[in-house]
Parts: sequence; C-alpha cells; structure tokens
Amino acid sequence: MSVKLYHIKEWGPDIAGGVTTAIVSLPLALAFGVASGAGAKSGLIGAVLVGLFAAVFGSCKRLISEPTGPMTVIMTAVIAQITAQYPDQGLAMAFTVVMVAGLVQVVLGVLKLGKFITLMPYSVISGFMSGIGVLLILMQLPPFLGVSSPGGGAWGILRAIPEMLQNLSWPELGMGLFAFAILILYPAGWRKKCPPQLVALLVGTLLSMWLFEPDALRRIGKIPVGLPEMHLPMFTRDMLNHILVNGIVLGILGCIDTLLTAMIADSLTREYHNSDRELVGQGIGNMISGCFGGLPGAGATMGTVVNIQTGAKSNLAGILRALILLTLLLGAAPLIGPVPMAVLAAIALKVGIDILDWSFMQRVHQFSRSSTFMMWVVLLLTVFVDLVMAVGVGVFIANLLTIKRLSDISAKEVRTIGLTEAGVELPEDEKLLMEQAGGKVLLFQLNGPMIFGVAKAIAREHAAMKHAKVLVLDLRNVPLLGVTVALALENMVKDATSAGAQVLVAGAQERCRDRLEKFGFFELEGLEEVKDRKAALLQAVKGLDEGSV
Repeated sequence: MSVKLYHIKEWGPDIAGGVTTAIVSLPLALAFGVASGAGAKSGLIGAVLVGLFAAVFGSCKRLISEPTGPMTVIMTAVIAQITAQYPDQGLAMAFTVVMVAGLVQVVLGVLKLGKFITLMPYSVISGFMSGIGVLLILMQLPPFLGVSSPGGGAWGILRAIPEMLQNLSWPELGMGLFAFAILILYPAGWRKKCPPQLVALLVGTLLSMWLFEPDALRRIGKIPVGLPEMHLPMFTRDMLNHILVNGIVLGILGCIDTLLTAMIADSLTREYHNSDRELVGQGIGNMISGCFGGLPGAGATMGTVVNIQTGAKSNLAGILRALILLTLLLGAAPLIGPVPMAVLAAIALKVGIDILDWSFMQRVHQFSRSSTFMMWVVLLLTVFVDLVMAVGVGVFIANLLTIKRLSDISAKEVRTIGLTEAGVELPEDEKLLMEQAGGKVLLFQLNGPMIFGVAKAIAREHAAMKHAKVLVLDLRNVPLLGVTVALALENMVKDATSAGAQVLVAGAQERCRDRLEKFGFFELEGLEEVKDRKAALLQAVKGLDEGSV
C-alpha cells in the first residue's frame, strides 16, 4: 500500500483535491456509463472502485483514475458485440472482459514491463488517441440528435447521418446544444472554482425539468440505491477467445492511457512514479470494478491535473474522491434519474473533441512525411477497421522505418579500403603498410552496431575483392553483430577464400566474437584470427613479401 499518513493539519489540500475531483468525475462517470451501454450506475461504480484501489495500490500519489474516453470506446464495442449474441448474459461477459483487462495489467506490472508500454512512436500514439476521439464523437451523435443508434460502428453511423438528421428530436438537440455551449463558452477563470461539466449537468437538467414534461426527453431514469451486485466471471466456449483478446486490448490501452497521464503528473510535480507498481494498482482496481459491474478505468488527465492544481499532496485525495462518489451512489442515486441523455452526450462529445491531438495533427507534416503517413494510417484504421490492427500496423510500420534509418546509418560505416584514400582515417604506420601492400591488401572496416539491414551493404562490397590477395576484416568497433550480418560476413569470407585470398579477422570484441564462434565462423578454411588491425596488416605484408599469399 502507498498511503502516506500526514498530520491532520496537513489534510486540507488533500480534502480539497478529493472534493474537487469528485465534482469533476461525477458528470464524466455518468456520461461514459450511458455512452458505453452499461448504464450510468456502471460508470459511477467504475469511478469509485478503479479510483479507490488505484489510489491505494498505485505509485503516482496525485493520479486520479476513473473511466476514460479511450476505455469507454473499447468497452462500448465489447458490450455491443457480446450482447448481440447473448442478450441475457452478454453484460456479465462484458464485465468479465474488464476483469481480464485488470489481470493483464497486474501481470505486466509484476513482470516489470511497465517501462516498455509507452515505448512506441508518438505518431502512433497520436493517431490512435485521435482515432479514439473520432469514434467517441461519432458514438455521441445519435443521443445528441435524440435518435436511436443505428449500430454498425463508425461506417454505420456515417451512413445513417442523413436519416438521423431527418428524424432528429428538436427538444433533445436543443438541450444538447445548450449543454455544449456551456462547455465551450465557460469562462476559464471559473474552471478552478467549479468544473464546466458539472455546471452543464446541473443547469441542463434543471432547465429540462422546467421546460419539458418528464417523458418528452430521454433521461437516465431510475438508478437502484445500494451496493452493487457482485458478478462472477462468465463466458462460453465460443466467446472465450473473443473475451481474452478484448481483455488484452483493453488492458494494454489502460496501461498506455495511465502511464501517459502519470508522465504528465510527473512533469507537473517534478516527481517520478513507478510504472510497474502503478500498473498493479490499476489492474487491481479494474479487476474489482469488473467483479461489481463497473466500467474499466485508467489514469484521467483532467482529474489528475485538477487534483495537482488544487494542491493535493498524497493519494488521500484519490481515496476521499472515491468515498464521496460512493456516498452519492448509495444515497443520492435517485437524484441522477432526471438527467437528460442529450446533456450527457454533449459532455462526452466535448471529451471526444478534446482527445483529438489537434496540435500534433497541425504540425506533423513539418516533421516528416513518414510520421504524417503513420499517424493518419493509424487514425483511419482505429476508426474504420479495428483498434488492435491499428496499433499493430502502426508499430509494425514504425519498426520498419526505424530499422531502415538505422540500417542506412550503419551502412555508411561499412567501408572497403584499398590503397590509402582521401577521407579514410588510418594511423601513419598503417597507411605505410597499406602502401607497401601495393593494393593487394583490402581492409574491410565495420563500425557500430551491425543489424540485419546492413547485410545488403556488405554484399555490395564483394566486387571490391577481385584483385585482393589478403582481406583484413576489422571488427574492432562492432559492439553488436546480428545473425543476418554474421551470415553475410560468412558468405564474404567464403567468396574471398574461393578466389584464393587469405582472410584475417582483427579485433573482434567479446560479444561479437561469441556470436561468430557459435556460427563456426573461425573454423572456415583460409580464415585466421589476429589480435588487432595493425598486427593483421603486418602479417599480410609479410606474407606478400615472402610469397606465402
């Protein structure tokens, strides 16, 4: 546990942080719960349980965890897919996915893989998060317009826009626009005193009750009072693979979402979190949330920044926030029933717009065409194909481009040196030895890590060995040698020896030598290992003078 006890006089900032973040979380939890299809109560349960256990067991003291836009988008798809096949048991299976996601996060934390989660190019992260934002915006269009969702994902909603516009409900659209206007026009100076989401929720609800009959608008409706029921893991044989895959995707997305938010918190507080411990805390929270029918959650940027700005010092703020929301869930749930769905849609719609990485999208073309291409590919795949494929393709393309860049850099360090050439730095005594050899000694020099992309550059140098009597292979500055490069060197040696040349290998470092030794490289006919490059050149010149080569 990471609860740090303070003297009661020091609790003031943490109490302020807990109360403020609870006020910020309430409308978002309701909006995400309704948007997911699980209901407003599931959103509140997720905000309570994920927030509570992540605060207790996590490492980032000021991090606020709750249902977030990205997690809600995936959960919405999971609920829609499973309940379509299993109308009665589908929701319980969807909560099983949340439990699997939490378990995945715990395992990643225990295996100390947290530091690797965010090791992906920003263009991939930006494209993925912006794609999530577009999906969240599209998902909120039907309730914002006051019509039923057409289904079919992003394509289904886009195709149905003309029909939705023909059948829109003007009262609900009016309430949605009113709430959205509050969120957009809310004075910046008031945000620290009262969050605009809460103002939109309260004012929109009161206005709807004054202007319209209860049945004129779609509302949240009655929320049962009391502790949530416990859900045991539920699945069928044919859905097991689907549940596991979605659980892994949800868990990894939660890791990315949380650790990126934790990094933002670190930059604001000048403190450093433990990524592995944070994932364990988030995983415990998500497993328990799934057990009690709550939405999955992750570190939330908005709540975390508000918590820091309020002056909170410890995770007591996150614990207090969860307890306040639990009190609302147990005692004030009936007051939530009149909230119009259009108002919640407006709140979620604004979250979707904020998730879009506007700054990077406007500037990405200034960095490189490859980054621009990668970001838009990931964004479009996220929206129109599949979230897993989007990340997979993005990381795959990023790795290919990185390997290409590294290979191009390393290929420049593959040099074939005959007689002393301009631009080639050799000690004076070695230059003299090369001149004495009269062009019959060829120095093949490698510098830096040699990954598989360099094999092509090595193969291109084979033609330079035609007239050489001795090939000196200089490996002194090679700390890393890939399998593919080792095989390319083996082919080079075989080509040289088959042409009657002697091969001297000089200066192989321990790690590089071990790799070559495993391949039986030093057992090749016509090859000899020498201490260093100068010794190899001396031996080559001596052999030429004596006529032994």
